[in-house]
Amino acid sequence: MRILAVHAHPDDESSKGAATMAAYARRGARVMVVSCTGGERGSILNPAVEENPRAHWDLPGLRRREMANAQAALGVEHRWLGFMDSGLPEGDPLPPLPWGCFATTPLERAAAPLIRVVREFRPHVLLAYDENGGYPHPDHIMAHKVATEAWEASGDPRRYLGEGTPWEPSKLYYDMAFNTDRFLALHHALEERGMDSPYAEFMARLAESEPEGAPPVSRHETTTQIPCGDYFEVRDAALKSHTSQVDPTGFFFAVSTDFQREIWPYEDYVLAASRVESALPEHSLDAGIDLPGTASGAGEGVSGQ
Repeated sequence: MRILAVHAHPDDESSKGAATMAAYARRGARVMVVSCTGGERGSILNPAVEENPRAHWDLPGLRRREMANAQAALGVEHRWLGFMDSGLPEGDPLPPLPWGCFATTPLERAAAPLIRVVREFRPHVLLAYDENGGYPHPDHIMAHKVATEAWEASGDPRRYLGEGTPWEPSKLYYDMAFNTDRFLALHHALEERGMDSPYAEFMARLAESEPEGAPPVSRHETTTQIPCGDYFEVRDAALKSHTSQVDPTGFFFAVSTDFQREIWPYEDYVLAASRVESALPEHSLDAGIDLPGTASGAGEGVSGQ
């Protein structure tokens, strides 16, 4: 089993689908993360790192070291595509994106190195963001575009000539890391037990989102839940490896892993496209894929729960 996860920046792989990747890797699958950019324009989001001089004079180098630590924690393979971080534009009106950044790169040029990786690694499954990027960061939206281009074109011998022998993945999933059902379940469970919910502000922002505007998170319906609660600690260790981007006392770690395992021991996905048959809902990324020497759907229950 080979799984390729396409992410915009280093740290995205640890906040989106990390427990799933760790679970499959521990069960013997080959799992590769692709980082489209180096995260060069990321902000320093951990106050403790503000005092680290390297975070200011060599943030790209620091982020590469952080990614190596996260990769080791997850037990996955990793590739850089080499594009420049676009940054997150702010202001009204929004400023133009920097020249030469990932989000302004023509699609065929941006997709070519990913298609090269697909044809070399030959994944059965592609993990990607939805058309909103999971949330509307320009690099996340572009990561969606290159991933869907790879899904459509990597198996076509007439396209992307010179990028390797064609290979056609079997399934394409969109990550649902910001699944509102999950946040609601955790939020209500905390309130029912008389505990403060760190998700109250997040839920209020969702309620205020305008239907006609770009949604802050995915509105797709979940089709696939991977039971991976046994790997939440691995996920958190990988996320904490990104010291410049993640505050270890912040939002991601506000609720214990034991509580999360009790209420929502899954990571959620949308089966966006498939070249094999599988019944929905799913609990395995490899459902319907005929892997030599294994029964179809052997990944079901990867967490051992």
